[in-house]
Amino acid sequence: MTDQTVDVAIVGSGFAGLGAAVKLAEAGRGDFVILEKGESVGGTWRDNTYPGCACDVQSHLYSFSFAPNPDWTRTFARQPEIRAYLESIADRYGLRDRLRFGREITGMEWDGSRWAVSSADGSVVHARAVVWGTGPLHLPSTPDIEGLEDFRGTAFHSSRWNHDHDLRGRRVAVIGTGASAIQFVPQIQREVGSLTLFQRTAPWVLPKPDREIPAVLRSLYRAFPAAQRVQRSLVYARNEMLVGGFLKPARMKVIEGFARAYLDRKFADRPDLKAKLTPDFTIGCKRILMSNDYYSALKQPNVDVVTDGIVRVTEKGVVTADGIEHEVDTIIFGTGFRVGEGMGEVAVTGRDGVKLADVWADGPQAHLGTTVAGFPNLFLMIGPNTGLGHSSMVFMIESQTSFIVDALRLLDAHGATALDTRRDRQDAFNAEIQKRLEGSVWNSGGCKSWYLDASGNNRTVWPGYTFDYRRRTRKVNPADHELVA
Repeated sequence: MTDQTVDVAIVGSGFAGLGAAVKLAEAGRGDFVILEKGESVGGTWRDNTYPGCACDVQSHLYSFSFAPNPDWTRTFARQPEIRAYLESIADRYGLRDRLRFGREITGMEWDGSRWAVSSADGSVVHARAVVWGTGPLHLPSTPDIEGLEDFRGTAFHSSRWNHDHDLRGRRVAVIGTGASAIQFVPQIQREVGSLTLFQRTAPWVLPKPDREIPAVLRSLYRAFPAAQRVQRSLVYARNEMLVGGFLKPARMKVIEGFARAYLDRKFADRPDLKAKLTPDFTIGCKRILMSNDYYSALKQPNVDVVTDGIVRVTEKGVVTADGIEHEVDTIIFGTGFRVGEGMGEVAVTGRDGVKLADVWADGPQAHLGTTVAGFPNLFLMIGPNTGLGHSSMVFMIESQTSFIVDALRLLDAHGATALDTRRDRQDAFNAEIQKRLEGSVWNSGGCKSWYLDASGNNRTVWPGYTFDYRRRTRKVNPADHELVA
């Protein structure tokens, strides 16, 4: 396979990759390719096809501001519609001829003027700039449980759903109670013979205000796009009101009160189950989940909620700390993703032979979650400390695309080869972020979550309002960077 030289290489074709591609093209920067490891676009919305898969951000906000979709059928869109939306973006903006499928990136090396981006198929793309848009939710996290390789049944992760495996009448173990599990558990509970849910930590669950969007309203949005823009703005403003609670945990008591009332209402006749499902941490410390049927499913006679820790897996089941072997023929992991580890799978070498793995040995850091000192012209989408607990990541993605386009404009204006972030400015930014996170619910809410790394540092969440992030990324501050001749 022949090598290729382009101005920009985009890695990933989910919201981040496609959004960057659209904005680069609009800025007159059409010399780019999109490298995608899969065989179609969509990112996490291509990979996750489990029953009940849906978004927990309102559909009017979980879409590009420049490409509203008047045809969402529900207030919280489901996976097939979101994937179809992303396919439509590729078509609408003429991105098909820029897509290179089957390109799993294995390494990237800066040679002083360009990046050499190597793929598993042996191809190399040489690019002045790289936009890393793979996102944090694409590497499944499967716990290392003793004996799992001895299990004689069928086991799979929710993001790699085995649709060929008929669950009807099966004895199913579900390990994990995260966002994916609370969506698929109610769907499969109806058809399995028995479902044993292994819960390490009870999540806070709120009712999901999901409803069908009437056809007449969809017609209105098509005829008067401004009406949908108003609806999007209202949703955005309402979500931003939650930020104060995340930063001052005492304020979360109001929301926690709603969640407790929901528990009380659902389990008034089952105090034993209610006790198992009542979290012992402040709401918001872990991701707040929404569902209208999760609690109802757990009350059904074919469901057992097990809170004893898992010790090992045998040929025919799961053994818990109380010594009980729970016999099953299917294990489904609803254990989420290895957040923030996507680039850890890739050998990235920057200026002076510095390895990104070494720079990030104590945890990933970046400037504005987008650039990393010592790695010129490398732009991360949804990088460290850009995650949200209250709003749409698409908003953050659009903010970052503005930054990237402006950075490339700055390079051209000065006739420079590359833009490299100053280490002292990056360190100052991260010190500020960690300071702001100290009293937040994510850091002090009394839980162990994927927001925190092994050292207890929060490398995941943006500690503030999204409009503040947009303000800071609207233009590149030249003082934060050096221009490499």
